[in-house]
Amino acid sequence: MKTLSSAMHGKYDPAQCTGDRPVAPTGRAPGCDQGRSPQRNRRSIRLQGYDYSQAGAYFVTLCTHNRECLFGEIVNGEMRLNDAGQIVAGEWLKTAEIRDEIELDAWVVMPNHFHGILVITDGRGDRPVAPVDGVAPMNGTTISGEQGDRRVAPTGPQPRSIGAVMAGFKSAVTKRINELRQSPGAKLWQRNYWEHIVRNEPELNRIREYIHNNPAQWELDKLHPSPLYGRPAGRPNEVREPIAEYGMEA
Repeated sequence: MKTLSSAMHGKYDPAQCTGDRPVAPTGRAPGCDQGRSPQRNRRSIRLQGYDYSQAGAYFVTLCTHNRECLFGEIVNGEMRLNDAGQIVAGEWLKTAEIRDEIELDAWVVMPNHFHGILVITDGRGDRPVAPVDGVAPMNGTTISGEQGDRRVAPTGPQPRSIGAVMAGFKSAVTKRINELRQSPGAKLWQRNYWEHIVRNEPELNRIREYIHNNPAQWELDKLHPSPLYGRPAGRPNEVREPIAEYGMEA
């Protein structure tokens, strides 16, 4: 499945990521581990009854282990990818290339995290945001507001679901980057990731804008490695939820 072509949708051009000035397509991400005991972190905080393999758009976030900046740097409001960052970008594109039911919308690689909007189609090429404006079906019930958010632990996702896609992406990136830096078995990502069900077109557009503007806002980001910007650095694996924090529910 081809990715969308708009620049705001994060189309990746490998030519932008070579030479002295590699530039990423355009996110900021919350931390994804909760800083709790390993046993509690293994619990998947799921929206009970919701089928995460059904057609719709999902906003996903991954963060590096201990928020280490591995993927490049921000220069003059632009993300410049290093070799590891190019791997992240390339593997995200492969996510859609190898899965007919997946399309990619806006996405971005940042120094220590990744944001993306991922769309599961209905098999006919249609790409609904949500079946009904403001709500999505959940086996006879509905979701709205913060119910659409969840932190997800790796607990054996069902095939063709968002969880399965993210598990494959994380694994492929980890393998290739560890080969690059000759660090077999080293942790790259936090155990969990964060996702949000996109419920309607206005919300989709707000999330696209949020992703597009993230590199320019890097110095104000709570995940910035320096605490010198008027915000507390927090725990390295503390969860941060961008939609709740930045009012995308409006």
